[in-house]
Amino acid sequence: MPNLPDVVLWSIPAFVLLTVVEMVSYRIHPDEDAAGYEAKDAATSVGMGLGSLVFDALWKIPVLLVYSAVYALTPLRVPVEWWTLLLMLLAQDFFYYWSHRGHHVVRILWACHVVHHSSRKFNLTTALRQPWTSLTSWPFYLPMIACGVHPAALAFCSSVNLVYQFWIHTERIDRLPRPVEFLLNTPSHHRVHHASQGGYLDRNFGGILIVWDRLFGSFAAETERPVFGLTKNIDTYNPLRVATHEYVAIARDLAAATRWRDRAGHLLRGPGWQPAARRDGSAG
Repeated sequence: MPNLPDVVLWSIPAFVLLTVVEMVSYRIHPDEDAAGYEAKDAATSVGMGLGSLVFDALWKIPVLLVYSAVYALTPLRVPVEWWTLLLMLLAQDFFYYWSHRGHHVVRILWACHVVHHSSRKFNLTTALRQPWTSLTSWPFYLPMIACGVHPAALAFCSSVNLVYQFWIHTERIDRLPRPVEFLLNTPSHHRVHHASQGGYLDRNFGGILIVWDRLFGSFAAETERPVFGLTKNIDTYNPLRVATHEYVAIARDLAAATRWRDRAGHLLRGPGWQPAARRDGSAG
């Protein structure tokens, strides 16, 4: 297995530089309609990002054990060459799409991903607002390991995908040329993804490519200006509360539920799901 670079580590200077450039751009050319920056919000996003580095290092231990076991059991091996890396990036982006989509439509998965959507701002620091419970993503990539992709190669592809998505968290870049907008995930497409309007909800799940959304019916173009945040926003800058608030809400709903199917619904149905009212008018 050849050594692959730590893409995230090498990208940190670019993250810092581009964030400073974006902040300065708002100072020089303010945009009253843009969400812009707010000091406490940006600090929370950076704090969530730093915390995710610590927790991700812990979650990687059991995930690596599972991946290594599956890789050892499969007779298949995918060599790491420049052209196979391109194919692996394509496959990883495909499975990322389904992982991302799943984290929007299954509430226990949403409890992890909601962290990334909890800011009412949309700037480059929003990209750093990452969850502390990312253990929920690993099953989606098991098919790649079972097909002989080395766990380190998968980690490299995931890092490339993550680094790519940094620059699309901005309001300072308008629509790009049509071929780019058709093929790739762009700031315009990702603004839709982070919006809380009804027509924009659960759209544009792609990581690098937006073609998955076009193929699987989840694409929406940016038409009206997005309103960022959640449908029910949380008024806190406390990183611990940001990281855990949906888990707390799930626990509250589970404690109040009286039927097992309702408990299952609170875990496995969509984030907005509630039990149907019983005939006597009480919640089931």
